[in-house]
Amino acid sequence: MKKIILLIRTPFYIFFIFMFILLGCKNSNPKEKTYEEKIISKNLPWSTRLAQSFVQRHPGSVTYDEYMVSKNWGYEQGVILEAMRQMYELTADEQYYDFIKQNMEQYIESDGSIKTYNYESFNIDNIAPGRSLLFLYGKTHEKKYKIASDLLRKQLLNQPRTLEGGFWHKKKYRYQMWLDGLYMAQPFYAQYSRMFNEPENFNDIFFQFEAVYNHTYDKDSKLLYHGWNENKKEKWADKETGRSPHFWGRAIGWYLMAIVDVLDFIKDEDNRRDRLIKILNRICGALLKHRDSETGLWYQIIDLPERNGNYLEASCAAMFTYIFAKGVNQGYLDKKYLKISEHSFNSIIKVHSKVDEKGYIDLYNTCRSAGLGGAPYRDGSFEYYMSEPKRTNDFKGYGPLLFAAIELEKTGLLNK
Repeated sequence: MKKIILLIRTPFYIFFIFMFILLGCKNSNPKEKTYEEKIISKNLPWSTRLAQSFVQRHPGSVTYDEYMVSKNWGYEQGVILEAMRQMYELTADEQYYDFIKQNMEQYIESDGSIKTYNYESFNIDNIAPGRSLLFLYGKTHEKKYKIASDLLRKQLLNQPRTLEGGFWHKKKYRYQMWLDGLYMAQPFYAQYSRMFNEPENFNDIFFQFEAVYNHTYDKDSKLLYHGWNENKKEKWADKETGRSPHFWGRAIGWYLMAIVDVLDFIKDEDNRRDRLIKILNRICGALLKHRDSETGLWYQIIDLPERNGNYLEASCAAMFTYIFAKGVNQGYLDKKYLKISEHSFNSIIKVHSKVDEKGYIDLYNTCRSAGLGGAPYRDGSFEYYMSEPKRTNDFKGYGPLLFAAIELEKTGLLNK
């Protein structure tokens, strides 16, 4: 009774703070399971085990989970649906195709409009799920998928740009380019341009990669800063260069994944391919110098492993593992990267994951999100990146880990 009286008398704001701390703990675990678990054999390939863990945990082909505030159309959906597409291409198992199609049926109306999509925000993140629209249109030729794809193409056509022509990350993030935005838009942009015979768009696609590279590349470390502000008015922007202060691992991962995925749609005779491949090689070489000596993985802020609070982050490691493996498979990177990719994958499994008694794989230590500016204001400081909570089975880590498993298994590695 005394405890109850004490709780009632506790000022509301103290109670609120207590609840916020309780619910916002670092590296949150998933809530109580709401699905019927099936056994996932540990004798299956890693790609199948990862994919089945996800599919079983998301009945109804949903691409959101208990962490997400919104169930809206968004880039995390795009990442995991691309993983399902790659699984379908690898295995020809119709369940992965069905997952994509059933998910899109929850968003695409019969007239081709997209539920919960906000065109007016000019949020470049919202382009990412468009790759699945193009995939489905190629398979079904259903008009609604083309209409929805055209809407996203229209967004890119009218996307606000820097004075020199780079896409703003969002309408509200004025004169800002973030590395993240290249993965969100460019693979869709390239695939659309190839499918619908708009070769002139590739001039713009190459420009987007080179613009953000030129403004974020650091000659000393050969790494890329997270973002660039053309007018240098943001608090996080260096007053001389416009760059944000740090090398965030996942941002670099987004940029490099965009390169290896966009190259799928660029013709071999296009000599601009070589420029992207040189950028890829230069940054991948720098990443090797920043691997943790014990695990072979990477820190949240890549170049400051000794700084208090920094930690080995799962999503950037999964992305780099995928990039290395695909880079070798496609002939973009030296073959040495394949063994490095295999070692990194095994290390992710050891350091960042657990397999439960029924064979379900959990991936830990993925940063929830990180951005620049906005409200509350994100100042790009080291302390800011460390303040973002870690999540379990976050799509931004889980999807790239599945990408990596698929690419490695193409070589005969990781079959079990």
